[in-house]
Amino acid sequence: MHDPIRLGVLLSGGGTTLQNLLDRIAEGMLRAEIAVVVSNKADAFGLTRARRHGISTHIVDRKEFPSRAEFSARIFEHCTSAEVDLACMAGFLQLLDIPEAYRNRVLNIHPSLIPAFCGKGYHGLAVHRAALEMGVKVSGCTVHFADNAYDSGPIVAQRVVPVLDDDTPETLSARVFAAECETYPQAIQWFAQGRLHVEGRRVRVASP
Repeated sequence: MHDPIRLGVLLSGGGTTLQNLLDRIAEGMLRAEIAVVVSNKADAFGLTRARRHGISTHIVDRKEFPSRAEFSARIFEHCTSAEVDLACMAGFLQLLDIPEAYRNRVLNIHPSLIPAFCGKGYHGLAVHRAALEMGVKVSGCTVHFADNAYDSGPIVAQRVVPVLDDDTPETLSARVFAAECETYPQAIQWFAQGRLHVEGRRVRVASP
C-alpha cells in the first residue's frame, strides 16, 4: 500500500463526496491522495471538480458494454492503471462486479443505517423520503465494503442522526450528509492504517 494511500473515486453525479475527501486531504485530516476519478456519466459535475484539482478522469458508459462484467472490468482497469489502493464509491449508481483483486478494497457510503432503506432504487432523496414515511426516529449513514449486490457488503462504520418532527427529505439529507462527511474519511483512514479486519460479515476495527 502506498503512503499516502492512493484512492480511486467512482461517481455518477455532483461529486459532493469527492469534494469532502479533497477538503479533508487539504486540511491534513485525511492522509491520502486521489489518483483517479471514474464516472459512468459524461456530464457528472464531479468530473469537473476532479479536473479542477488536476486529477485524471475517465468516463465509462454502461451502455457501451454488453455486460456488467465488462463494464466493471473497464472501471477497475482504470483503477489498476492509476495504482489505486482503495476504490471509493461516492454516489456511484451502477452495480459492479468486484474482481477478486479488489475484494475488500472497495468502499461505499450509503445514506441510511443499513439494512434499512437500502438496495436497488434507494439513492438520493428517495432514501430520506422512505425514512420519513416509515416514521423512524433516527437515521444515519453506513460505510461498507462493496460486493456484487446493492448495499450488502460487510459494514465498516455507521453514524446515527436524529429525525426531527419537522424534517423534510431535504433537511434530513443535509443532516445525514454531514455525518457522511465525518464517517467516510474516518473509514478510509482506518483502511490505510491496516486496522480493518473482515471476518465473514463482520468488520473489526483494530486499536491503533
